[in-house]
Amino acid sequence: MIGTTSATLAKPFIKWAGGKQALLPQLLPLTPFGSPTKQVGITKYAEPFLGGGAMFFHLAQHYHLEKAYLSDLNPNLILTYRVIKNEIEGFYQEYKDFNEQYLAKDSDQRREFFLNTREAYNVVPFLDYVRGSNYCLKRAAQFIYLNKSCFNGLHRVNKKGLFNVPMGSYSNPTIFDWENLSKTSKVLAIARINHGGYRSYSDCFDENTFVYLDPPYRPLSPTAQFNSYTEGGFTDDSQEELARFYRLLDKRGVKVMLSNSDPRNHDPSDTFFDDLYAGFNIHRIQAKRSINSKRDRRGYLSEIVVTNY
Repeated sequence: MIGTTSATLAKPFIKWAGGKQALLPQLLPLTPFGSPTKQVGITKYAEPFLGGGAMFFHLAQHYHLEKAYLSDLNPNLILTYRVIKNEIEGFYQEYKDFNEQYLAKDSDQRREFFLNTREAYNVVPFLDYVRGSNYCLKRAAQFIYLNKSCFNGLHRVNKKGLFNVPMGSYSNPTIFDWENLSKTSKVLAIARINHGGYRSYSDCFDENTFVYLDPPYRPLSPTAQFNSYTEGGFTDDSQEELARFYRLLDKRGVKVMLSNSDPRNHDPSDTFFDDLYAGFNIHRIQAKRSINSKRDRRGYLSEIVVTNY
């Protein structure tokens, strides 16, 4: 898709806390495609912590990638990606009907519609796609709607796996963008999409693969514990296990880049990641933090990017 203009490019179809769209200008020069060493021969891309997929959508539309391996532990997110890739025509009618119901309501009715949709989304348990195509289409529409209309586009679940984010304060949010969804379906054609952890597809990774790891960030303070994209958490032990996986890929010649928080923002003596990724290239970029509920705690903080090339 090289040669397309920004106006014609597909972009992430959901909001995602920690999404990388705004950071792409800083991240892209650090990828194998933009790094000073200009790594060549990369034909495969993997993003195990998929989320909104900003990096995937950009790279897939600017470089000649033959295959992409996308995975995430959030089952409803992966269901929605699969629906958009494989059932876009069937999804259109479900999507259209849902959008018309939403647009026909006034502000009070939309709030009630949000609460009713959230309740329906939570009452019917996720059953790993066993309910068939119509169930998947409806659930994907619910997922996109809740994501676009909830507070800050935050996807948070409680310990029971129930989505519990309140409605956001938007005057006229764009809930459904059919033109963009049609484009994303075409971009996803090269992708294998899996509901699973970061080791999904790892047997397919070789020296021609670029892997971008964007895990739940390590909290910068005891009260900054948001990593509840799924029922499980992501502890320091999880970060250490991921670092071992990073080193395993490095030994196999895979090109790997990882993003995470920088503990030294709050404690200059906290060298957790510097120690964990010693021997690799550790870059620091400036990221705007915007999901904190208190405006005076939003601003720019350093984040780390680790590369093995």
